[in-house]
Formats: sequence, structure tokens, C-alpha cells
Amino acid sequence: MEQLNRYFDHSLLTPETNHAAIAALCREAMDHDFFGIAINPYWVPYAKKELTGSNVKIISVSGFPLSANTTDIKVAEAVKGVRDGADEIDMVANVGLLAEGEFAAVEDEICRIKRELPKEVILKVIIEAPKINPEAQIEAVRTIVNAGADFVKTATGFFGGATVEIVERLKEAANNEIKVKASGGIRTLADARAMISAGADRIGSSASVAIMKELKAAEIAANN
Repeated sequence: MEQLNRYFDHSLLTPETNHAAIAALCREAMDHDFFGIAINPYWVPYAKKELTGSNVKIISVSGFPLSANTTDIKVAEAVKGVRDGADEIDMVANVGLLAEGEFAAVEDEICRIKRELPKEVILKVIIEAPKINPEAQIEAVRTIVNAGADFVKTATGFFGGATVEIVERLKEAANNEIKVKASGGIRTLADARAMISAGADRIGSSASVAIMKELKAAEIAANN
């Protein structure tokens, strides 16, 4: 956990986001050397310019946050995001279908998106875990593996968030075949450490800067 900063997808996905907020997000990500920033598709071209010369990745979203867009729209949103400069896509699987157990339909949707993306683009699949039961969470992970995506992500953060129990469950189900991104409600250093200990490979948070400040303060206190 020495490089906590490299776990973070520094997120800004609120509707009131504007140019100044995106510029600030990019500066923060560069200052702290975060892994990436997670933003809505409209802001990808602007963020690409703001991040010129940095190694900060851009994560765009598809079907976010409600999940019930048609598959054609999700595909188009993902493809356009990459064309505009995104390095990764966080798509929201159809949560209603996951809750119903319609895993074949979800797998087909993920496959269609994955097929249209360049091979080097990371595809993460959000399952809105707090809205489906544990058995469906496990089946969702297997569905994501079968579809060829790269990560399962706990939640959008709009309807509940990550818990240690959920992350541990997803990690076990993933069986090292895909990675786990914890997102939703991760606001403190203790939260971040708990998610990493539970098995998270990446963390999505809008509180990344505050968490890094908390880490610095803790390190200073430990050295005094």
C-alpha cells in the first residue's frame, strides 16, 4: 500500500460538473500522480487537452448511472469515449437483468461493447452490487469473466457503495481472472485501506485528494 495514490481513479461524475471543475480534477490527478480520472463522456476531449504530457489515464463511462440504456447506445457511448481520448471504459451492466438472473443477456451486452473497443482499452463492468443479492453478485462476476471484460466494479456510487464484504465476495468470485474496482462511499483513509485489504485492485473516489492528505498527516504524526 506504499503507493496508495496509484490505486485511485479520481472521480467527478456529478451533473453540475463544468470546465473549471474538470481542469481542477486534472491538476489534482497530476499533482498526486493518481492512476486516472473518471468523468462523464462530454468532458473527455477537454480532459485530454488538460492532461497533455501526463501519464494520468482517462476513464469514461457508458450507461451511467442507471444502466438501462439500450445496448446500441452503450456501445456508441463507449466507442465515442475512446475516440475522444478515453483509455478505459466503466460501463454499467443492466442491473434489472442482473437482479432477474438474465445473465446471458448481460453477457451478450458486455461482449458487444468489448468487441467494438480496441484491445488495449480496459473495460470495467459496474454491477451496482448493493442492488442485487450476493448470489447474483457472484454470477455477475462469472458473466463478466465469460464476456472478456477486465474488471468488475462494485457500484456507481449513486445508489449505495462498496463494502468490505462485497469486495471480498467479488474478489473470490473473480478467482484472479479479472480485477476488482471498489467504488461508492470511499471517503477516508480507513475506507481505502479496508478496500485494498479486501482485494480491491483499483479504487474509484471523489475524495481521493482528501484521503491522500489524511495519509500524509498520518505519516507525519507517525514520524514525530
